[in-house]
Amino acid sequence: MRKLLLLMSFIGLWGCEKLARNMYDQPRYNPMRESRLFPDGASARPPVPGTLAAASGVVAGTSSGRIGSEEELERAKLEAATSNPYPVTMALLRRGQERFNVYCAPCHSPVGDGDGMVARRGFPHPPSYHVERLRQAPDRHFYDVMTQGYGVMRPYADRLAPDERWAIVAYIRALQLSQYARAEDLK
Repeated sequence: MRKLLLLMSFIGLWGCEKLARNMYDQPRYNPMRESRLFPDGASARPPVPGTLAAASGVVAGTSSGRIGSEEELERAKLEAATSNPYPVTMALLRRGQERFNVYCAPCHSPVGDGDGMVARRGFPHPPSYHVERLRQAPDRHFYDVMTQGYGVMRPYADRLAPDERWAIVAYIRALQLSQYARAEDLK
């Protein structure tokens, strides 16, 4: 009888452990998989608007999340800007040119005509910055393309900080002006 009682308690405890494991091993979605749970069919949910990441950037190195919060707020302000938030100065243009030459010129060329060395070697040619459509595009368009990518262009948000992307936007505008400068404007 004692063995039977011991066997029954063991089976009961094994069942409890199995039920407890079910609490830890919840059903989940793999990232970027479809879901019937949400109307848009995507399992990945966007963050709530206005949310600041607590464990990324300069805040990630702190336990309280307070150190670096000003930098994160500034970063969020730059990310939300609809046009270039910086005054166009020679320092901004130099920084934009330097970053442009590193990240953009290989495909877009140093003058922005879309005939860079990568494109010459078989990669699809990007559009020239000097076409009317891009001359009329808002600053935010260039910023968004650098941030999210476009077509075969990869996103550069992981390599270029928001202030660097805005500096590149200012430099692109200077390139566009350089191709359409009138003689009377050069005085």
